[in-house]
Amino acid sequence: MTTTMQDTTTFMLSSEIELLMTERSRLLRVAGAAAQFVAVMDSGSLPEKVATEAEILAESVNALTEDTLKDALAAITRPAGIPAT
Repeated sequence: MTTTMQDTTTFMLSSEIELLMTERSRLLRVAGAAAQFVAVMDSGSLPEKVATEAEILAESVNALTEDTLKDALAAITRPAGIPAT
């Protein structure tokens, strides 16, 4: 493999990793918000037509590993004094 091909391959892999990390960050925010929602949700007061989706959401959040759940909750937690955007 030539140096140019190696540089191109390295650049492409680096770009793909950056995209994946950005997507992971976004998905962690979604998972964190979902976890918070599930934690405070009163399933008994939900309309019947969304009960299945709420159950799927709760099961999905509960299936997360502890580390992923911690990362997800940290992704939505703002330090004190930082306003919501």
